[in-house]
Amino acid sequence: MATSQAPHQSPPAEPKPGSTSSIFPLEDVEKQQLEVEVPVDYAARAQWLRAAVLGANDGLLSTASLMMGVGAIRTDVKTMILTGIAGMIAGACSMAIGEFVSVYSQYDIEVAQMDRDGNRDNKKKMEKLPSPWRAAGASAVAFGVGAIVPLLGAAFVRDYKVRLGVVVAVVSLALFGFGALAAVLGKAHPVKSSLRVLLGGWLAMGLTFGLTKLVGSADL
Repeated sequence: MATSQAPHQSPPAEPKPGSTSSIFPLEDVEKQQLEVEVPVDYAARAQWLRAAVLGANDGLLSTASLMMGVGAIRTDVKTMILTGIAGMIAGACSMAIGEFVSVYSQYDIEVAQMDRDGNRDNKKKMEKLPSPWRAAGASAVAFGVGAIVPLLGAAFVRDYKVRLGVVVAVVSLALFGFGALAAVLGKAHPVKSSLRVLLGGWLAMGLTFGLTKLVGSADL
């Protein structure tokens, strides 16, 4: 008696080596590629952030402290404003020159290292080098932006005591804002950073006002 044989079934085809579809469907691979996040280099961001925030903070605090110091012994608005303008111009020049010298030194060091490595002709690496002129200009502008805050606060107030209070108020708000901005962009704690900057500003203005008042009242 003849037995019936089951039809022969061919084994499933093995995936070709190197084929992406053999491991994941094409749609899944595309989704995974889209979900990949590019990491943010916060260390590189901190380089320009440091110059901008420090320049604005220095302009704000040094100009306000000068105005408070002169305001401790002179009550007229003209003297206070002229002091602030002089401080703004001198501070912006000082910041620009200091940043130019600092960044140019870094530029020379990196260029010398590229010469030793034989990469001086690499245009991409040369483009990544810091620019002393840009750094100087950014520092000067940032200082001026910070310095204009106390000047605007005092320019339109005639009463002596009210003027001092307005300067302290607007400078405090600006200090808190600068501290929060630096913290948010640098992924740090905003409240701690803001309070640290604010307390430092109050200390600087208070010391300048008190010591100038003390020296001005002494018989020299």
